Amino acid sequence: MTDWLVALMETLGAPGAGLAIALENLFPPLPSEVILPLSGFTASRGEMDLVAVLVWTTLGSVVGALALYWVGALLGRERVHAIAARLPLVKVSDIEKTEAWFARHGRKTVFFGRMIPIFRSLISVPAGVERMPLPAFMLLTTAGSLIWNTIFVLAGYFLGENWSLVEAYVGVGTNIVIGMVVAAVLVFVGVRLAERRKGKHAARR
Repeated sequence: MTDWLVALMETLGAPGAGLAIALENLFPPLPSEVILPLSGFTASRGEMDLVAVLVWTTLGSVVGALALYWVGALLGRERVHAIAARLPLVKVSDIEKTEAWFARHGRKTVFFGRMIPIFRSLISVPAGVERMPLPAFMLLTTAGSLIWNTIFVLAGYFLGENWSLVEAYVGVGTNIVIGMVVAAVLVFVGVRLAERRKGKHAARR
């Protein structure tokens, strides 16, 4: 991963860092926690301009988020409902509740979601499904991404050779987020199975 990123930035410079971040939005396994600090470290060695790195990585974040926004927009509410209706433990009412929640808190979710591992990419899809006004989506995505990118690029810039420490510390937070998601999914499945059992017992009576 590191060798590939170094080669990309050596070839394209700051735009290479932006391209890597755009791909990270589309393929979350590519960690921004590695890309951004490494970009900052490279800038600290004078191989890239720091401001250019911040501009290009933020542009890459917006481009990647826009691609996922249009995935959500192309899917649309009807297709999402149709998919939900075919899933064994999901109700269309679950999707409708999510839509109602997003309608109330969508702007804050898009802004702060850009600073949460995993959700940084995923939040763009419901924004597209709900057809959040594009100017608002781009403004909130740009602002949230700029904050996230600046923190990690500057961390790499000032840590220098120790830039990889950023990944180690952020990895703990990412694991916590993943653990919370898994726990939430398990609770959701447990509740749904319990409801099914109650429904079967009621039908027998």
